[in-house]
Amino acid sequence: MAAVEKSHGSTRDTLANSSMPRTCRDKMVTVHNCRDPQRNGSWLPTRAILVIVSVVFSCILVLPRFCAPALCPQSFAWSQLLKAVSLIPSDVTGHEVSPSGHTTAFSSNGRTKQVQWDNYTLILQGQRVLIYSGEFHTFRLPVPPLWLDILQKIKAAGLNAVSVYTHWGLLNPAPGIVDFGSFRALQPLFDAALAAGVWIVLRPGPYINAETTAGGIAHWVTSQTEGTLRTNATDFNATWQDYIQGIIAQTAPNQITAGGPVIAIQIDNEYFQSGFGNAQYFAELEAAYHNSPVVVPLTYNDPGEGRNFINGTGAVDIYGLDSYPQGFDCSHSDSWNPVVTNYYEYHEETNPGQPFYFPEFQGGSYDAWGPTAPGYGSCREMTGPNFQSVFFRQLWASNAKLMNFYMFYGGTSWGGLPFPGVYTSYDYGAAVEESRMITAKFTELKAQGLFLRSSPEFIKTDVIGNSTSGLGKITNPSAFATLLQNLDTGTGFWIVRQTNSSSTALTAFNLTVQTSAGTVSIPQTVPNITLRGRQSKVIVTDYHYGSSGFILWSTAPIFFAGHIGTRDVLYITADCGEPGELALSHSARVDLSFPEGVVAGGPFAVIDTSTSLVLVSTSLTAGTFFGPVLSGTGPHASFWQIGTNSTVLVGGPHLVRNASLGEDGTLALYGDLNASVTLQVIGPPQMTAVAWNGKAVAKNTTATNSLSRFPGTFVGQLTFSSTEITVPGLTDWKFCDSLPEIQATFDDSNWVIANHTTTNIPFKPYYGDRRVLYGCDYGFCENTVLWRGHFNATGRETSVNLSINGGEAFAASVWLNSHFLGTSYGNSTNNRHILEETDDQFTFPTGSLIPGADNVITIVQDNMGLNQTDGSMTNASKSPRGVRGFKLNSGTFGTWKVQGKIGGYTGFPDRTRGVLNEGGLFGERGGWHLPGFDTSNWAARDFSVGLPNGAAGVGFFVTTFPLKIPAGFDVMLSFTFDESTQPYRAFLFVNGWMMGKRVGNLGPQFKFPVHQGILDYNGTNTVAVALWAMEAVPIAPALALTVDTVLQGGVGPIISDNPSWSPEGREL
Repeated sequence: MAAVEKSHGSTRDTLANSSMPRTCRDKMVTVHNCRDPQRNGSWLPTRAILVIVSVVFSCILVLPRFCAPALCPQSFAWSQLLKAVSLIPSDVTGHEVSPSGHTTAFSSNGRTKQVQWDNYTLILQGQRVLIYSGEFHTFRLPVPPLWLDILQKIKAAGLNAVSVYTHWGLLNPAPGIVDFGSFRALQPLFDAALAAGVWIVLRPGPYINAETTAGGIAHWVTSQTEGTLRTNATDFNATWQDYIQGIIAQTAPNQITAGGPVIAIQIDNEYFQSGFGNAQYFAELEAAYHNSPVVVPLTYNDPGEGRNFINGTGAVDIYGLDSYPQGFDCSHSDSWNPVVTNYYEYHEETNPGQPFYFPEFQGGSYDAWGPTAPGYGSCREMTGPNFQSVFFRQLWASNAKLMNFYMFYGGTSWGGLPFPGVYTSYDYGAAVEESRMITAKFTELKAQGLFLRSSPEFIKTDVIGNSTSGLGKITNPSAFATLLQNLDTGTGFWIVRQTNSSSTALTAFNLTVQTSAGTVSIPQTVPNITLRGRQSKVIVTDYHYGSSGFILWSTAPIFFAGHIGTRDVLYITADCGEPGELALSHSARVDLSFPEGVVAGGPFAVIDTSTSLVLVSTSLTAGTFFGPVLSGTGPHASFWQIGTNSTVLVGGPHLVRNASLGEDGTLALYGDLNASVTLQVIGPPQMTAVAWNGKAVAKNTTATNSLSRFPGTFVGQLTFSSTEITVPGLTDWKFCDSLPEIQATFDDSNWVIANHTTTNIPFKPYYGDRRVLYGCDYGFCENTVLWRGHFNATGRETSVNLSINGGEAFAASVWLNSHFLGTSYGNSTNNRHILEETDDQFTFPTGSLIPGADNVITIVQDNMGLNQTDGSMTNASKSPRGVRGFKLNSGTFGTWKVQGKIGGYTGFPDRTRGVLNEGGLFGERGGWHLPGFDTSNWAARDFSVGLPNGAAGVGFFVTTFPLKIPAGFDVMLSFTFDESTQPYRAFLFVNGWMMGKRVGNLGPQFKFPVHQGILDYNGTNTVAVALWAMEAVPIAPALALTVDTVLQGGVGPIISDNPSWSPEGREL
């Protein structure tokens, strides 16, 4: 049939005319793309046909109902479904009555009915809720005002929950001290989550893993505890009591039962029930919560399919497992492992009475030290949108209903946070970069999240079977399908992927499905269903949405479905080479296809009436749309299903953070722009105006009417400011030597005498004289630690043997008196050459020894954090950081002295930045890195020329610079070093915070994002670099402040908390 070309408006009029004769007729209409929404925003016809819509109207088709009563499922009662998924419950019960009258009992912990569960989902305040969550660690973004930024992005991505570790070591830095001040606070997190409408699963450990030092266990515990860590050992039990009681005190008032966002608390992490004292340890933790005001369920994260803590001693309320199917080597980002196919069977065998829960599913990967490490760009590619499409939907196909993706935002392992296997950046290749910039992974996650939010029938499904069990008929064995069905409503969700999930081939097939109108082979108006390589889709049958919307089947992806104002709104996507078919009834089908080469187009209204709106666009265009909720009432006003069921569709901006509708009809939108865009809004009919970030947006009436003819539609233009954001160069450096310890005049009388002969650390010294030289035993676990070994020389001493343990990628430089002897290196090349301790002989150069006098061996050691649990070896975290062996070739050592950060873990002066921020370098002990320290009498020396005379050693470089960034912008900045391979380490301090450790001889990191709040965007900033030259060669580093991204928007004013230098507690 020849196509009849019409204008965009007349096409819509033809389809939407509710007075059209209801007689059998055939129509073929063509919709032109009248603009490219990504570029110029013009509504004039500018390109060839983009969407061909073939609609065959049956004589019994009624618009806008979409299906005649004779074709609708006879057993389906829409009012009953609305009751089953009602938004604001009138009460909380312990059971559910399905539309067919079947009663399902809910389980609970007996402490509250506001959080219950059954074999399908959680039940929150009587509502079935599918949890789609992202991981975020507040301690890796030490600016509490920016936590709202991450939580708003979580909500904008269609997620409804966040999983949060807390860090024992930061909160409980010393015995008897529990500190929820500064970035350690939990209340700002709870408040931000409540405002954003995001549930919280709190994961306080005590052990968390998380690629952090000791897996989160407080450093003092590793040396003061004789018993085995993570067991019911009496002394270990005593260590965590104050910390857990602090967590309880902070969390109990913020549970869902008190109007807060916390719905569950996880017990420890990734452990084994069978070890000696393990189960009893879990039972003791659970007893602490049960003997407190905490009433939400306790959960667990099993390291894989381990079947731990489901039953027996230490069993939790809700069991979950983690899965990282691609592993952690990002160096071959295009090489995939296949999907895991036994998830569903494992759940049915293990805990079928509980919802299927993944507390951690791979959302990225950490990256390793070393010059061959690929960097986080490769990790983001390995776990990118294709991975999300296939592997996340495989979880859906396994009927998982509680899913958390690790990480959503990784952040920064600043200071002494990392365990030895990772560097400063914890970007993780996540959906949101370390800089807080959203990525293509965010867009794919949003498409998934909005579909799940749009599909209440998906919340309660059963696995009916898959194509290997003979279910249905799939015409191509290269395609694989799993059917989930809501038995209450009959809605089917066919999740399809390539049989070989790593295949990059184009796969086309047809599928035979059962619908309420009978068995049908789909599609019927287009040749087939198409999967690109590494792609998964959801095909729906008997799908209900809004108040009365119905789809008999759709092979085209659903981006959004719901009720907005007075209209049922459906938004579907179609892409070049992937034709889709939407069947509104058996004889009313919409053929959706885009010509070759078209990547952006729409949305176009296929059906446009006062009660129904069907939109179609490419997936690229759909990716610019957001579905912010309109808050309701009550303490959970911003939570979907519980406090509100009102939403709008907003297209165009880089990010839409939130929306609210005023009594005057103004829809107030807040978000970010990275370019000028056309703003498109589908809202309720009472919406008469739109404001963006507090400023009114002019309405383009012609464009608005082209999108939809009915009230509740708005199109306008948002203009990105042309304000140029510049930052100053880093100049006018001041320099001072920071290694006076190698000078003969240095007085170490105030240092700690290292004279222990016993230790709770199970890894004993290799050789020496029984003295234990482990930093943690003296209160100095983290960052740089210095050792001074004295001996009276006879003249026969020619060398010293030292075994030094600092963890993977560490370094230790050694001097005899003021003479440099060399550096020991703990190397790593993408985790393939791991060396966490060394045993080297250092030869004394001629003239370095002073016979008949006191001589000193000085060791400057960089500790890379304590190890995490190694398999079942929990005491691996009792890492022997320090000197495991010392021996002169002739004679013996006298006194050994040790010095780490000033005050150790009991008396450190900087309580704001916390226990892990500083090390023991002389400049750190003096506070040279802090704002306001007086460097006026220091020498002028440019950072790029390194240390004087090409000597090995440590020097401090300090400068200040102003920033004046206008309000209303979210500007992402980084400190960028040279990318060369040079033997130096640089500890980067920004306004007193150690925000980076650059290891020039290893890499891979050379760029260090630093956020507003650490940086004062309208004031003077101090940057200090402790430069450690590890060889006696000239070092020529470079450092610049760089602008990564400029966005117009953000979360508003960010207050800095950067205390200035004070002499109190400092070494002067």
